Amino acid sequence: MNAQRSASGIFYAVLSSATFGLIPLFSIPLLGVGIGSSTILFYRFALAATFMAMVMLVGGYSFVIRLEVVGRVLLLSVLYAATAILLLESYKYIPSGVATTIHFLYPLAVTLVMSLIFREPMGVGIYIAVVMSLAGVALLAWGNHTMGDFPRGVTLALLTVVTYATYIIGIMKSRVANVNAVVLTFYMLAIGAGLFLLYALSSEGIESVHNWSDWRDLLMLALLCTVISDLTLIMAIKRIGSTLTSILGSMEPLTAVVIGVIYFGEMLDLSTIIGLILIIVAVIIVIVASGRKART
Repeated sequence: MNAQRSASGIFYAVLSSATFGLIPLFSIPLLGVGIGSSTILFYRFALAATFMAMVMLVGGYSFVIRLEVVGRVLLLSVLYAATAILLLESYKYIPSGVATTIHFLYPLAVTLVMSLIFREPMGVGIYIAVVMSLAGVALLAWGNHTMGDFPRGVTLALLTVVTYATYIIGIMKSRVANVNAVVLTFYMLAIGAGLFLLYALSSEGIESVHNWSDWRDLLMLALLCTVISDLTLIMAIKRIGSTLTSILGSMEPLTAVVIGVIYFGEMLDLSTIIGLILIIVAVIIVIVASGRKART
């Protein structure tokens, strides 16, 4: 790996995780003015799918996918959409930085499933990481929380770990793995937009957005937190591999925590801070251990 390629890969990985961590910055104000989660996610996914379609047209990508993978793409799209709405809903009950850090447990969940179900070996470091992550979640729940329904928020955030880990394993263990990443991302977003449209129409309906500030937040959610985050993730993996890219993914919760404290006045006591650190370190241990195993 040459130095220039490595440096650009690190830059893309940091940019990807940091832009994903900006989701609370643009979504919480929309929730605050009363726009429903399904409406926010419909606009986010629809706008992002439109941007991705433009990328595909400019890049000369084909929109055709094989018939035998359509069912799997639909199922994975449901998991991807479920992750998005569960994470957004969790922001209503717990600090966004805490929610994003809990969501960051998904690499650990992937490792456990691959070990328990697919019989991949799991070293001592993984067991240590499991204990650390459980301790981290316990400390988050033990903290001095004054906002919302904290147990409900933690439950919603933990469910994102399940849905996103299943989504990742589904990609790795199915024929969808052979679909071009840009094409797959487009279909995930387009199908997700359709799902949120149906969900919104069956409940409160699609709400109108009139203010420029609300449109700005929706555009930033779609462009920064979805399209740029997804594309730079692909570019990072191609340059520095999935292991180092995943380690640099710790910028996601750190960015969300900083945003929450600075912009939304979210308070973090000592036990919460220690819990956040334990979770991030536990996930990094898992990623490093997985990378070493892959090289042996």
